[in-house]
Amino acid sequence: MEKRISGHTGLLALIGSPVGHSGSPAMYNFSFQHDGLDYAYMAFDITEDQVPAALDAMRLFKMRGCNVTMPCKNEVAKHMDELSPAARIIGAVNTIVNEDGKLIGHITDGVGFVRNLKEHGVDVKGKKIVVLGAGGAATAISVQCALDGAKEVVIFNGDDPFFDRALGTKEKLKQEVPDCVVNVYHLEDQDKLSAEIASADILANATKVGMKPNDGVSLVDPEMLRKELIVADAVYNPEKTKLILDAEAIGCQAIGGKGMLLWQGAAAYKLYTGKEMPTAEYQKFQAEQENK
Repeated sequence: MEKRISGHTGLLALIGSPVGHSGSPAMYNFSFQHDGLDYAYMAFDITEDQVPAALDAMRLFKMRGCNVTMPCKNEVAKHMDELSPAARIIGAVNTIVNEDGKLIGHITDGVGFVRNLKEHGVDVKGKKIVVLGAGGAATAISVQCALDGAKEVVIFNGDDPFFDRALGTKEKLKQEVPDCVVNVYHLEDQDKLSAEIASADILANATKVGMKPNDGVSLVDPEMLRKELIVADAVYNPEKTKLILDAEAIGCQAIGGKGMLLWQGAAAYKLYTGKEMPTAEYQKFQAEQENK
């Protein structure tokens, strides 16, 4: 480390809460070293009300960029100097690029989710997808699936402020992607959830439910699952959430969130550096570490 960090090393970071579990520092620092780039990546635990101060610090310290995780994605979007088209539609940011003090907000969560499915042989085109959640990552997933040709996107969210956000997403997608049917329902309506899952091709959990330290819980009763259903989870810690374990027990194709992290991270890496992230090399390194 003392050889890698110099007086010229550029800083990048993850901001949000919680961040202690994150795999992002390992992934980016490995990639920077592999590509011979003079950057270092850290994680800073901040709350929504600390976002303006964090962005001021980005400018002050001339940080190259930041990844943004829950619960700060929507708040960050309000403070950007510029937003990518997808980030503007979604109203959330997970990647900030600092171009000489001008902060540009991007969203790569949906791209990462869809790419992760493709890496497992699953195409969203023509499919019906049930998405649990309406926060930053969930909205990105819903929007990207619609943009990539999904036949129908059904969003379930609890009775909280994000429910209205889901209704807003429905209206935006009606304008942007009129061929995709979008519906929004309350998560508390378990009968409706069961009925929609019964006719879905893909079920995606894009909430915090199942994430450590609150692992061991799931929003979906195992009885709602069936063997033909493809089940995906945006949560990657633990690697296998209760939802994923329940799905595997039934015989579903179950896809965890680690790949989504990898591919959304690869998209952000290209925005930061202009280079393709060495994903194959990182996956090999990751496997070696897990087998130690």
